[in-house]
Amino acid sequence: MSSGQTVSSTRSSTGAQFTAAMLEKGVLVIANPKSGAGDHALPDLLNLLRAQGIPLTERHLEGERPMADYVSDLGDFAAVIGAGGDGTVSALAYAMRGQDIPLLAFPAGTANLIAANLKIPEEPQDLLQLLLSGRTVELDLGELETGESHERKGFAMLAGAGADANMIKESEPLKKNFGTMAYVLAAMRQINPEVTTFHITADGQERTFRGIGVMIANLGMANYRIPIASDISPSDGRFTVILLKEGNILRLGANLLDSLKAKFNLGDPTFSDNLETFTASEIRVVADEPFPLQFDGEMHVETTPFTARVLPRAVPFFTMQTEADLST
Repeated sequence: MSSGQTVSSTRSSTGAQFTAAMLEKGVLVIANPKSGAGDHALPDLLNLLRAQGIPLTERHLEGERPMADYVSDLGDFAAVIGAGGDGTVSALAYAMRGQDIPLLAFPAGTANLIAANLKIPEEPQDLLQLLLSGRTVELDLGELETGESHERKGFAMLAGAGADANMIKESEPLKKNFGTMAYVLAAMRQINPEVTTFHITADGQERTFRGIGVMIANLGMANYRIPIASDISPSDGRFTVILLKEGNILRLGANLLDSLKAKFNLGDPTFSDNLETFTASEIRVVADEPFPLQFDGEMHVETTPFTARVLPRAVPFFTMQTEADLST
């Protein structure tokens, strides 16, 4: 039986059938030793899997070795656990794309927004039950192409150019001491973010706007599962593009409140004048001034311009949520 056949039957089969597949083929564990503070439940989860008789193959990320090297034998396994922050999980998912092997986004980094969107439990016993259930949802991935070399990288959550990328950069030295609060402190430093004119081509349609940044969202929930914007779906084959107009990045806090109001039908938006949203499956972004670029919390060595395109339903992720649950 091929790896594709194994997992395709898993999604429509019982947890017992998927457990049998894991007992036969085992689970591949990819861990980033540099993610977070290292104090997480991964060893306990792995011990629980061993107690079930499930074979484990553990690999730790090293240096600049390409992620694809770690999953060159992906078809030999029934499932993969990716332990790290959002950058680790998205890079792993991109390396696994199109091979129909399910991925558990284990939260071992600072923010872990991918795991938060999927409502991945923290307790080892609950994580075990999720794996044994075989419950997955196929998610889109984003593919980012930059530079004259046309280098390509993947993202599962969010890519952006401008103020949000500067915020990510500012947060890096603060994470060790402040954890997730590092992002808030970094945002507070963006009092007067640089403004430029962006030239955007979205699904062949051109537009220009002046602002502090562009965000391209695939998953739609920030910390505490607060919606970034309404109508973001990770399984519809389209991004939600967010144009940040001139102003302070802290103004986005008001937009998060608007998103909550929309989600729970609590009234019309109040703070919609400082951003604009639309959907697209491919977008090209050029800026008059080169702006920094981030994807899933990782700073890119390149700046604008860049192209982002959707890879529809590229990887099945473990989650007890439905597609509707994952949409804002």
